[in-house]
Amino acid sequence: MSDEYDVIVCGSGLVECIISLALSQEGKKVLHIDRNSFYGGEGASLDLNSFWKLFRPGVEASKNIDQNGHWNFDLIPKFFMINGGIMKLLEKTRVYEDIQWKTTGSTYVYQLKQDGYFSKGGPKISKVPCNDKEALKSDFMGLLERNRCRNFFTFLQNYDPNDPTTHANIDLERENFSRLIKKFNLSPNILDLVGHAMAFYQDDNFIEEPALKTMNKINLFMHLSNRYQGSPFQYPIQGMNTIFKSFSTLFRNSGGTFYSNRDVEEILKDEEGKVTGVKSRGELIRCKSVICHPSYMIRTENHTKVTKVGKAIRCICILDHPIPNTDDDNSLQIILPHRQTGRKSDISIVQLSSDHEMCSSGYFIAIISTIAESTDSENEIKPALDILGPVSEKFYTISDLYVANSDFCDNIFITNSADTFTHLETASENILEIYKRLTWKNIDLINIHTSSTPQPSKSSTTFNLEDLETELYSH
Repeated sequence: MSDEYDVIVCGSGLVECIISLALSQEGKKVLHIDRNSFYGGEGASLDLNSFWKLFRPGVEASKNIDQNGHWNFDLIPKFFMINGGIMKLLEKTRVYEDIQWKTTGSTYVYQLKQDGYFSKGGPKISKVPCNDKEALKSDFMGLLERNRCRNFFTFLQNYDPNDPTTHANIDLERENFSRLIKKFNLSPNILDLVGHAMAFYQDDNFIEEPALKTMNKINLFMHLSNRYQGSPFQYPIQGMNTIFKSFSTLFRNSGGTFYSNRDVEEILKDEEGKVTGVKSRGELIRCKSVICHPSYMIRTENHTKVTKVGKAIRCICILDHPIPNTDDDNSLQIILPHRQTGRKSDISIVQLSSDHEMCSSGYFIAIISTIAESTDSENEIKPALDILGPVSEKFYTISDLYVANSDFCDNIFITNSADTFTHLETASENILEIYKRLTWKNIDLINIHTSSTPQPSKSSTTFNLEDLETELYSH
């Protein structure tokens, strides 16, 4: 093994992989190691046998499912926003070029309706409206709410940052979103819709944040949904496994070194507290910087470098039917706002199918995610389980969530645990932050030039990433 590396990366989740590849492609000498035999860490992509072995060791796969079919189990599936930060990073590192993409289905929002004079209460799933016309037809809201939502959507669609007459007499950069709530008389139901199912906040703190931030998120959702047949997201055919395969090839071709089945016993420092290397299998490997997943800090007894911010509950469910009341959509996401379930944080559901070559035809994989608020995991996600219909198999994971508690002055750069959002935009923010802290420069995500840009597909829908580049990054 080499005497010294510029960077040693510990862990092979998507965040760690993109950073290590970007550094290697810039000429850095990078060693990438992982304690597992597979890429992805907690977000790995496994075939049927490996998946069953992980969750039910010594037990054969259930006869209730097609064992001869094609299965790809992504342990933490997250949708990719079209031309979002994570997609630009994949394009920048050329990972994007070797992968076939397909748009996902619609976004739905959950509501626990109360009994009325002429209607029965109970759980209800509604498609998220993407424009003012759809708002008027949405069954998520009552008649008065639909008109208010329509007026708010019209305001958003007409907003021009350079035209003060479109700002509703509000300083949108300084005044909080609560001003818009009062201005347009937005009900709690509308806030659940726009704040949680369109802007994808998991709590209501956005209400007391600058209005323009949330406006941009909602506008982005509407813009992409209207442009791409109802969905602003896409997902790779055959799942995350294809991304990790592409990373492996590109990393090797750029001169990087990768070792699996290799853990880190100790992170070494000099007298000033600066990192000098790691100890792995008793061998000292020297480096100038270390990038690592929080789990490596815990295992090397560097607990003070990370802060535990909660626990994530995830439940992977195998279904022999699409989720009811979703127009038989093959891939979709459902947001269950916390106000509708009586919780402090939202619950989300992501469904994938043979449409993205994730499972055998006739089967569906639904993954429920949320922040733990008690020790009773199944009861916490019961509202989500109740709307899935009959479940053939269920697999639970409960994992600690950590964020860095360090100024990185010791040249140890710690990534964040995978959160419970249904998309990867928070991961892109983590990548950009760590890259800048390590190299003292930004990754240029505007001026990206590739020899060819493959087009994701959904029937006749095609994508031109360059067309959206200026639009999205002007936000």
